[in-house]
Amino acid sequence: MKAERTPDLATSTPSEGRPDLTGAGAPSGRPDLAGIDFAQSPFLVIWEVTRACDLACLHCRAEAVTNRNPLELSTEQGKRLMDDVRRFGRPLFVLTGGDPLKRPDVVELVEYGASIGLRMAMTPSGTPLMTEPVLRDLKAAGLSRLAVSLDGSSADIHDAFRGVEGSWAWTIRMLEVAREIGLTTQVNTTVSMHNLDDFDALCDLMVQLGITLWSVFFLVPTGRAKSGDVASADEFESVFHRMYDLSQTAPFDIKSTAGPQYRRVILQRQVAERRAGDRTAAVTPLTAGVGFSLADGVGRAKGVNDGDGFVFVSHVGAIYPSGFLPLAAGNVRKDDIVDVYRNAPLFVELRDRTRLKGKCGVCEYRDVCGGSRARAYAVSGDYMESEPFCAHVPARWQRMVDAGEAEPVAEYFERRGLTDRSLPVIDDGVPAQGRAARGQPPAGGQMPSATAT
Repeated sequence: MKAERTPDLATSTPSEGRPDLTGAGAPSGRPDLAGIDFAQSPFLVIWEVTRACDLACLHCRAEAVTNRNPLELSTEQGKRLMDDVRRFGRPLFVLTGGDPLKRPDVVELVEYGASIGLRMAMTPSGTPLMTEPVLRDLKAAGLSRLAVSLDGSSADIHDAFRGVEGSWAWTIRMLEVAREIGLTTQVNTTVSMHNLDDFDALCDLMVQLGITLWSVFFLVPTGRAKSGDVASADEFESVFHRMYDLSQTAPFDIKSTAGPQYRRVILQRQVAERRAGDRTAAVTPLTAGVGFSLADGVGRAKGVNDGDGFVFVSHVGAIYPSGFLPLAAGNVRKDDIVDVYRNAPLFVELRDRTRLKGKCGVCEYRDVCGGSRARAYAVSGDYMESEPFCAHVPARWQRMVDAGEAEPVAEYFERRGLTDRSLPVIDDGVPAQGRAARGQPPAGGQMPSATAT
């Protein structure tokens, strides 16, 4: 059931039901990111404010359309959602789409979220809807960070990916104007077979853009994306190492999305550096570029994964562990998002990494990685299955293979039917438990075939 609405969320104290993430005792008044208990509060809340978008991206998770859905959450419902999210503390609250600028109330929503103490970010599409006056209005309303998608070092590559000529130029101009007016920026890049050979050139471009964070997305075959679009585990690994190399000199921070294996690569590289005498600092799965700053209050947190430090709300209010794991554990129109995140069986299970299967379950990096639960579900139908696009073979798993107690990795996944299907995005708000968990097909979905690819 929905909780009672808190009348003054901006001034109520931690003792009134929220964790103390207001920055008390933390440097510069920033949230104490290290103190977040992901069983109680997410680091990141994303609200898909609309699925309407003027682009036609090849990999679109949301399968965006031109016009808005009349069943979208209204302005007042969105504000009530932000009130409820504020009870978690001060998670990063991101307005995404589709394209948020397809909603006429987006500046009002940013202003309201900032007024109650949320750290507000937005991911607009690279279209003519984003103008300098709109950017200035968003900054004045309290937007902390602008995150834009850039999937190619050139217009030819990016525009082919996004399905509209001119998107690359609009995106670059958006970043330039944001920088000019003092709004911090983030670039999101989706790595797929369409741009894998362009990654080094993308690295060079990022250095020129004056961004705060480069978030590298590793494709999950859901929405319009297909398994054939996903790079191989070895290709993922190569990109992870390239990201780490760049992080040593880049003037911005670098992170992965739907690629928690990167945290394992960071630790492996740092341990190797210490053993070689090239590193004196302690190892950490977070890497920051030279000159990286938390000045915009956004920050980062360790170990975020689907449903574990992360919750996603669809345009019609369905509550998902992430946008890439389209299993609904409730709906904000009738359910309390705080209660769903903390207590729904789907979320509780996703946070229990002792229940992971296959090599993920015995991996020495389980607690810092955990594999992409969304990708595991997309290719196997089981969100607790082992990450199918990870090149690492845990030492314990190899010993089990040698002793005849486990299958070699390739055989393990082949027997479980790695398929080329993609999953529909579900909006019905029906709880996942009992319907899609453990091999039951989601509403409107298909079970994976037994044919391996």
